[in-house]
Amino acid sequence: MTTRILAALAFGTALVAPAHADTQVGVTMTAFDNPFLTILLGGIRAEAARQEDVSLAVEDAELDVAQQLSQVQNFIANGVDAIIVNPVDGDSTMAITQAVTAAGIPLVYVNHPPADIDALPEGASFVGSNEIDSGTMQTEQVCEMLGGEGIAVVMMGPLENHAALTRTEDIHDVLGRPECAGIEVVEEQSANWSRVEAQDLMTNWLTRGVAFDAVIANNDEMAVGAIQAMKAAGFDMEDVVVAGIDATPDGLLAMQAGELDVTVYQNATRQGEVALETAMRMANGESPERRIWIPFEPVTPDNIQDYLN
Repeated sequence: MTTRILAALAFGTALVAPAHADTQVGVTMTAFDNPFLTILLGGIRAEAARQEDVSLAVEDAELDVAQQLSQVQNFIANGVDAIIVNPVDGDSTMAITQAVTAAGIPLVYVNHPPADIDALPEGASFVGSNEIDSGTMQTEQVCEMLGGEGIAVVMMGPLENHAALTRTEDIHDVLGRPECAGIEVVEEQSANWSRVEAQDLMTNWLTRGVAFDAVIANNDEMAVGAIQAMKAAGFDMEDVVVAGIDATPDGLLAMQAGELDVTVYQNATRQGEVALETAMRMANGESPERRIWIPFEPVTPDNIQDYLN
């Protein structure tokens, strides 16, 4: 039978899989306009295309917790066989978990973890990468490039986001090591994963005369925004170490241009593929592990060729 893949054609518009599809999977994403999550969703769709008799109903939560819960409730009402959630806010997932598991539908969280992975009930799993590794790998590289001495500024993701909080904790944990203790963080603010907000934040720092040797950003989008602001101010990018996370296409382009010095590869495609694989296994009666890790990998100019394309 020809595989049927249904995708939302516009924000906020759910397309329900036809009743005769063997397996119907509802997918709700934090936001369609996030470059990293676009890659992740592509992995879900690619895996669906490889499987037989799968239909996807894909929704954009548009960064709205209440809207995402409503989308999940609609999936339940429409009788889908499994639900994949990329949660807007991990702390808001309790209501989602309760509603989906009470309906007896398999639930897979992907990329953004729920508040307490260990508390997930039977019938729910999390697929993602261990954030303890991401900020740790990133900051270890920065420490090495600075020789353990210097001044750093930190750009955080959303203050309520688990990944942002963990990545920032990782930064401070590494800088607390004796070999890195000579690096001082003089500014630390959120730019909400956004390139535009990061550009504005960096412009503000430069206008105030903040001096630094390194920019440590929780993701590549913010690192690229910081780079754009520094270039606009006439910075010589060889004089500053810039670090991001995710190894997005734009991040890798910045590294090729000699502007981004460090990133950490988070395999968004594989997270999406494994999320759908896990949902299908659960829909078929299997019981996967509660947490399934997709490893992070550090990327620098020395090994960037391994991550292009």
